[in-house]
Amino acid sequence: MSDRPVPPPALEELLATARVVAIPLRTRFRGVDEREAMLFEGPEGWTEFSPFVEYDDAEAAAWLAGAIDFGWNPAPAPLRDAIPVNATLPAVGPDAVAGVLALYPGCRTVKVKVAERGQTLADDIARVARARELLGPEGRVRIDANGGWNVDEAEHALHALAPFDLEYAEQPCARVEELAELRARLHDWDIPIAADESVRKAADPLAVARAGAADLLVVKAQPLGGIHRAMEVVAEAGLPVNVSSALDTSIGIAMGAHLAAALPELPYDCGLATVGLFERDVVAEPLVPVDGAIPVARPVPDTVALDALAASPERTAWWRERLTRTHAHLTRVE
Repeated sequence: MSDRPVPPPALEELLATARVVAIPLRTRFRGVDEREAMLFEGPEGWTEFSPFVEYDDAEAAAWLAGAIDFGWNPAPAPLRDAIPVNATLPAVGPDAVAGVLALYPGCRTVKVKVAERGQTLADDIARVARARELLGPEGRVRIDANGGWNVDEAEHALHALAPFDLEYAEQPCARVEELAELRARLHDWDIPIAADESVRKAADPLAVARAGAADLLVVKAQPLGGIHRAMEVVAEAGLPVNVSSALDTSIGIAMGAHLAAALPELPYDCGLATVGLFERDVVAEPLVPVDGAIPVARPVPDTVALDALAASPERTAWWRERLTRTHAHLTRVE
């Protein structure tokens, strides 16, 4: 069952309030120095459409369905009013770790990016070691390779990183078959495997669960087609989940927070504190952690911020054309 509107709202309705922003990042992340996003307003409030620029229209269509779901359908009833979140540590050198973690007051968990192109395992070990040192033995350290290792590389890397007491390893390999093989190899090691891209980028997001290739799933509301579809995936997968973001503005973060608030169980600190990676956000009061948590809220963009962060006319036109194509694709799919 889905509460998403069928067919989606008219394209003209989306374009009427659409604003495109380009937000500088404090530190290069996921290969970019600037994050672009499109925001528009629906009957339920502001929502975000922000598939990464390299994604094709078919993949972006799920993100548009997610944006429409949040803007046009009531969110599920929340079971909590605040969401515990983790810090996110880009692939910086060990000397920069403390400065990044200072952006996440009260957070007891850090997700450390590893397997960065152009870096080595020694770089990863130094970064993870520094994070563990700063969080202390009670803190939680997880890593995210974004599918950057093959099975042999992942096995070697995880053995080397095991002394830092990893909470879990997120998407160490790209393919479901590789995750399943790695998980089998690690059966004597207490390092749970989390699947992210194998869920949100897969034609079948449940394939990883059926293959026994992960111990938990990382779910992201927008790329899965919205809160309601994500909740269906969680219910059908039968695995513990963590809710994360895709480098969203506070508008997109709110979508993830409403998903996390509606889940019956929330065993992990969620990856919903990435606004701290931005130089500036689109709202007056960004959804950044206070005492390690963010509120479940529906923020409204600040007009001054929207104007200051407005993308160039060329990039705005690109996004409007992308929305037009993606809307047509979504309509055909529906």
